[in-house]
Amino acid sequence: MNHALYLFFDGDCEAAITHYIETLGGEIAFTMRNSDAPDPSQRMPGGDDLIMHLTAQIGGMTVMASDTPPDMYSKPQGFRVQIEPQSMEEFDRIFNTLSKDAREIQMLPEESFWAERFTMFTDRFGTPWMMNYEGNKAQG
Repeated sequence: MNHALYLFFDGDCEAAITHYIETLGGEIAFTMRNSDAPDPSQRMPGGDDLIMHLTAQIGGMTVMASDTPPDMYSKPQGFRVQIEPQSMEEFDRIFNTLSKDAREIQMLPEESFWAERFTMFTDRFGTPWMMNYEGNKAQG
């Protein structure tokens, strides 16, 4: 059985996935654009460059994604993409890159009782993130 995270975007799928790969490492394995549909009636509303389906390896995880027609797009809610950097320096680099022009920072990076650094934010593409660096507070 395969597992993957599937993200939907409001017309900026390719830019978002490219940004995530540049920040977290990885590569795009497959891309199907709107223009690749053999019959125009099978295309979603919008331009030919919209992503119908994309599969990528990002930071060691399989991520699938697509653009969504504006009348079908809804703000992501009820989940967050969790990242656990291996050092404080890596935490800061990833946070600074992914949170640039963030739609919202729900919790600034700070120490918690379970981690040396923790944050929650929604990036400029609408993806909700949660980052946790346990450091010397790691359990077992």
